[in-house]
Amino acid sequence: MSARERREQLLTVARALFAERGFEGTSVEEIAARADVSKPVVYEHFGGKEGVYAVIVDREVQALLGALSGALSERGHPKQLVERAAFALLSYIESSPDGFRILVRDSPVAQATGTFSSLIGDVATQVEHLLAHQFSKRGLDPSAAPIYSQMLVGMVALTGQHWAEVREPSKEEVAAHLVNLAWNGLSDFEADPVLPSREPTAE
Repeated sequence: MSARERREQLLTVARALFAERGFEGTSVEEIAARADVSKPVVYEHFGGKEGVYAVIVDREVQALLGALSGALSERGHPKQLVERAAFALLSYIESSPDGFRILVRDSPVAQATGTFSSLIGDVATQVEHLLAHQFSKRGLDPSAAPIYSQMLVGMVALTGQHWAEVREPSKEEVAAHLVNLAWNGLSDFEADPVLPSREPTAE
């Protein structure tokens, strides 16, 4: 096995272990044993468990961010953008369940840039620009776009986490419900929303 092939083998083995047991529950010994190599081989390629984990998380972040960014970069009606973003996340979860489990777990190794929340923040920034443009076109205040982008992306992300565990209803049905809630809420948007309890009462 070449050095490149060995490296990929170790990443595949470690990815399954991290998904199953988490960062803290996985050891270099287990990675080496499952790959049928000695511990020094793991250290030689990655410097330790942290190095293996960092490479895996970076790959998953890039895969998911690429899918979501691609969905949001295409032109289309805002309703289609919501649909594509929801479908991209659910498709990633479906095709890469181990990777998603790793991403949604917080680890000290990935605190700076490799957490699911930091990735979702990156996506929310992209959505923010799209919403600001739509708000301006509709005569709404574009300065409210950042908070609404966090709401929309957060809704999709948390729904994805739930669906990753239960896997029902179907991906298509979940995406349709997300679009239904997000779009119908946006289509009946109030320019200056007020909490019902704070609305002035008629004398």
